Amino acid sequence: MQLSDVKSIVEGHKKEQEKIHNLIDLDAIKEDIDALQKQTYDASFWDTPETANQTIQQLKRLKKRYDQIATYDDLIENLVLSQELVEEDESLLEDIETYDKQLTKKAENLEIMLLLSDEYDDLNAILEIHPGAGGTESQDWANMLYRMYNRYASSSGYTQEVLDYQAGDEAGIKSVTFAIRGDNAYGYLKAEHGVHRLVRISPFDSGGRRHTSFASVTVIPEFEGDIDIEIDDKDLKIDTYRSSGAGGQSVNTTDSAVRITHIPTHIVVTVQNERSQIKNKDKAMQILKGKLYQKALEEQQENIAKYRSTDVSNSFGSQIRSYVMHPYSMVKDHRTNHETGNVDKVMDGDLDPFIKAYLTQQQKDDNNG
Repeated sequence: MQLSDVKSIVEGHKKEQEKIHNLIDLDAIKEDIDALQKQTYDASFWDTPETANQTIQQLKRLKKRYDQIATYDDLIENLVLSQELVEEDESLLEDIETYDKQLTKKAENLEIMLLLSDEYDDLNAILEIHPGAGGTESQDWANMLYRMYNRYASSSGYTQEVLDYQAGDEAGIKSVTFAIRGDNAYGYLKAEHGVHRLVRISPFDSGGRRHTSFASVTVIPEFEGDIDIEIDDKDLKIDTYRSSGAGGQSVNTTDSAVRITHIPTHIVVTVQNERSQIKNKDKAMQILKGKLYQKALEEQQENIAKYRSTDVSNSFGSQIRSYVMHPYSMVKDHRTNHETGNVDKVMDGDLDPFIKAYLTQQQKDDNNG
């Protein structure tokens, strides 16, 4: 970085700051925080624990949003101060370079965060990956997607928990269900919900021919506490069996794995991560309720497609995104037309540009709807 670069760098970040502040009313957030805090001071606040917990969670979310923007503004102030002093002390160029990198990343994260407006965006996410037709080839593709989301979660500071894992016969996976937990995990990862298509030279084809594979990714919010949805016991088919881990390794020697089938909707949920059958059943019921709740929302909001159906055909014409490795390199999202030629970077978990494009498109659709 040269001294001549400083002015344009500072002006660029100040414009970005103005753009971010135009997206959110910081004073209104502060008023909401003060109002919620005032509620917590009431002597009867904890008389209704469920309502109190909801208020506390909302307060935490607002405080975090406010603090993130305040931290960003502080960095801008530091950058401006360094600009004023750098002509007298060129060693401050290193500080400006550091602030430049930090602000670029923070601005990108803030822009994505400020696009999150749906009711459940702040919740954790549960993902299911199922290969389409094609045996080993599609099972390997499902495993590649699983690795991609693991990489995304790690780079985003999220935690992960495998709830069910079914290894493929020769390679890859038959299915996997896992939780990704952290701030706004569902809000971001809902962009991944749908069918993903791969075009490549198959490593499993001795003739070196090009293959097309499909895998579906289902993303639902992980609801906290009980969900206000009734399930009749007679509508459930509950099976228990012995858990097995990746590669067929035994997780334990008891029939602790649980599979719940909701007969009216044919929704199936399988959980086998815990040694306790009771815990696995509780988690499976929680996921089932989440799926049924989401299904009800889909039916209500079908006209604007806020939540995409979890029953998506793993075939041509229904994919949300294509990953082409041969005869050229490209990843393209068919909903937003966002694309990149760096397939490896995407497969290593660089999903933020696709997520941002999706959320921006959703916001436009909502505003036009």
